[in-house]
Amino acid sequence: MLSTLRADFRIIFDRDPAARNWLEVLFCYPGLQALASHRLAHWLHRIGIPLIPRLISHLARFFTGIEIHPGAVIGQSVFIDHGMGVVIGETAIVGDYALIYQGVTLGGTGKETGKRHPTLGENVVVGAGAKVLGNIQIGNNVRIGAGSVVLRDVPSSCTVVGVPGRIIYRSGVRVAPLEHSNLPDSEAEVIRALVDRIEFLEQQIQTLQQSYSSTKTPALAGSLVCQKNELPKDGSVCYLRDKAIQEFLDGAGI
Repeated sequence: MLSTLRADFRIIFDRDPAARNWLEVLFCYPGLQALASHRLAHWLHRIGIPLIPRLISHLARFFTGIEIHPGAVIGQSVFIDHGMGVVIGETAIVGDYALIYQGVTLGGTGKETGKRHPTLGENVVVGAGAKVLGNIQIGNNVRIGAGSVVLRDVPSSCTVVGVPGRIIYRSGVRVAPLEHSNLPDSEAEVIRALVDRIEFLEQQIQTLQQSYSSTKTPALAGSLVCQKNELPKDGSVCYLRDKAIQEFLDGAGI
């Protein structure tokens, strides 16, 4: 337990530029205090001590604003930044080197029994206000954008944003954990694609009107299906198969 607490203490200096000295971190970081309380409560919970683990968890919530059930399994070098409003359920599992921001919920979705809370892999970043709900698996090196609601499994090395959470980025390259704000805007990409499509169709209608006015006979070019992320340049009809739109509608596989 002591080695785990030391790892929790050291990771703060690696991930928070505001951490200047050990006294400040020890007395002014509620995430560290909540984790220290949880380590003790979890140990008592494992050996079957009644009531006291929940009482420790309750007191820790009162003083830190972070609620961690004694049954939750928390890996080492986990950093809960700011922490106010963080809730971690009884059967949740958080892997090593996870970074959790304020307002995060690792919760369940009903009154089911058994494993009912999420499992987070290593190096997972959960942005402020994100909700990860149910007995789902979050892979290693996953980034969950602020305010997202994740209800399904997420493979490793992915980025998830939105409500419900959608996979918008896959990569085998590990990203810096503090770059949680550097996330693509999937809604903006879809809107931009739809605007481009509308502009193209308006040009097509204008061309047809001019052709009809000059010849009194509507003329249409051959119909082709657009390739991914391309608009037709030969006057052909384009069906709604833009890659960004399709991935947004089907959740990009999630």
